[in-house]
Amino acid sequence: MEEEYNDELIAGLVTAGQKDLFRLLVERYQRPVYGMGLSFFRNTEDASDFSQEVFLKVYRSLSRFEGRSRFSTWLYKIAYNTAVNGVNRRKEYHSLAEEDFERIDGDTPERQIIRAAAREAVLAALQELPERYRVCIDMFFFYNCSYREIQEITGFPVNTVKSHVFRAKKLLREKLKGIGDVR
Repeated sequence: MEEEYNDELIAGLVTAGQKDLFRLLVERYQRPVYGMGLSFFRNTEDASDFSQEVFLKVYRSLSRFEGRSRFSTWLYKIAYNTAVNGVNRRKEYHSLAEEDFERIDGDTPERQIIRAAAREAVLAALQELPERYRVCIDMFFFYNCSYREIQEITGFPVNTVKSHVFRAKKLLREKLKGIGDVR
C-alpha cells in the first residue's frame, strides 16, 4: 500500500511525523541520485557519500518542499547543486550514458559487439560536447526531466535549456553520422 503513495503525499506524511516513510523516497530515488553522483565524481565511494549527503539534505529540507514542482524536480535540484558545489574545483562532469548498462538477454555475440561499438562511439561523442550541453541532455534523456524542470534544477533559462538540448542532439547526430542509421 505504501508503495502506491505518490512522492508529494509521502513528503507530507514524513513532515507530519511518519518519519519511517522517508525510506520509500530513498528507495525510489537512490539509483538516479547515485547515478548523478557517478556522473560528477567518477568513483563509487564518492558517489555513495554524495547520495547520503543528498538524502540527508532532502530529509532536513522536506518541510520546505512546497509542491510547486514535482518532488523529483525538487530532489534533483538539491542533488545537482550539491554535486556542482562538490566538484567546483575539479570542473568535471561525465554523462550518465557512461554507466554500464545490463546486457539484453538473447543477444548474439555479434549484436553485443555492435552494441558495444555503438556505445563507445556515443560516449566519445558525448565527451566532446560542452559540459552545459551534457548536463542538459543527461537530465532530458536519462532523468526524464522536462525543459522547465531542467531550468529549475540547473538555473539555466528554459530557452537556454531547449537550445542546449537541441544543439547537443545536432552535434551528436553529426558526430555519429557514419556509425549507423542515426537520425
